[in-house]
Amino acid sequence: MSRNRAPQRVFRYGFRAARLYPLALLLWVATFSGARAVAQSGGTKTGIDVLEEQQFMPLRGKRVGLITNQTGVDSAGRRTIDVLAHAEGVKLMAIFGPEHGLAGKVEDSTVANSTDEATGLTVFSLFGETPRPTPEMLANLDALVFDIQDAGVRFYTYVTTMGYAMEEAAKSHISFFVLDRPNPLGGDVIEGPMLDGDRVSFVGYFPMPVRYAMTLGELAQMFNAEKKIGADLHVIAMKNWRRNDAYDATGLRWIAPSPNLRTLDQAFLYPGVEILQAGGVSVGRGTDTPFELLGAPWIRGAELADALNDRSIAGVRFEAAQFTPRTGLYAGQLCGGVSIAIVRREVLRPMRMGMEIAGLLRRAYPAEFRAGKIVELLGSQAAVDALLGGDAPGRIVMVWGPEQDAFRTTRAKYLIYR
Repeated sequence: MSRNRAPQRVFRYGFRAARLYPLALLLWVATFSGARAVAQSGGTKTGIDVLEEQQFMPLRGKRVGLITNQTGVDSAGRRTIDVLAHAEGVKLMAIFGPEHGLAGKVEDSTVANSTDEATGLTVFSLFGETPRPTPEMLANLDALVFDIQDAGVRFYTYVTTMGYAMEEAAKSHISFFVLDRPNPLGGDVIEGPMLDGDRVSFVGYFPMPVRYAMTLGELAQMFNAEKKIGADLHVIAMKNWRRNDAYDATGLRWIAPSPNLRTLDQAFLYPGVEILQAGGVSVGRGTDTPFELLGAPWIRGAELADALNDRSIAGVRFEAAQFTPRTGLYAGQLCGGVSIAIVRREVLRPMRMGMEIAGLLRRAYPAEFRAGKIVELLGSQAAVDALLGGDAPGRIVMVWGPEQDAFRTTRAKYLIYR
């Protein structure tokens, strides 16, 4: 939850009034507890839930490989692994795991092959010796099924894992199914620069903005057509999800898709904060609140917090902070920096926030902050050159507008939800 003091005051005053006026309590609860529920449309059903409603007919008679992790569960909390393993007419043959492993707990390390205890099936790692399923892994399969919760951010590696798996499924002439899930950031706000064409990599599978506002099912359709993959692609679409629904409007339980995205607030901050790490800044990994903190031994936190708050960056407030990461960058070293609190998520634009932070760090700490390195995740050399040249972050963000509009035109052809 964000540390928004205004709602805390509302709660305090609301209960005080309710002691005197019981009807006020009922109206107050209906107003504030119902604010999130309005968008739920009865609760979102993910692809695995819909597949269960279909009694697995799309997979009947098929030998299946499943790409999944700890986020692959149905609305009852059952693993997609177990659901498919017991589905009538479906033969689950193999499991594949992405970065962070099947349980989503491996951090900053490759992942080895393993065995799933419940089913006895081999779990092939797609973040180990190979990032792609090999022909040998696919030899006895009729279909690959993908069921993983994404973060809605271009450089989050699950996007690339899906793309690589689609390519290999096409080469092996087997079907590819995406059990769709919500974009946790919602599906209407596009942010960030387009990925440079020569920067396609495991953290940038396709030229698109950092925040692309599509579900994985929609992305799969776009990749298949625009990259001419030629996969026999089937998207099991969700029910009751609308484009403006963030994750907490779905009625679904939040399951951290990776070790450091523990809350939805952290997921919203992630795209703008994460780009700074390559420049030599701790983004809170190794603390209890990753992406809600950033700092380094050479940062003067109070000065940075004041400078950032003076910018009146929409949707967030900054406070001076000190922290010592247990792991990761600057492990065991006291870091000065700031904590970030979301106060109005609907107006927060994390990429604009990230560029504002980068601009201030470049000017205040030119010897320590390696601003040029943020291109590794930002993905746009022109944007980094503008930052290094002293352009205002607001100006840099405005320049992204035309390429975002071009992406919207391409994206529109593949949208499933309205």
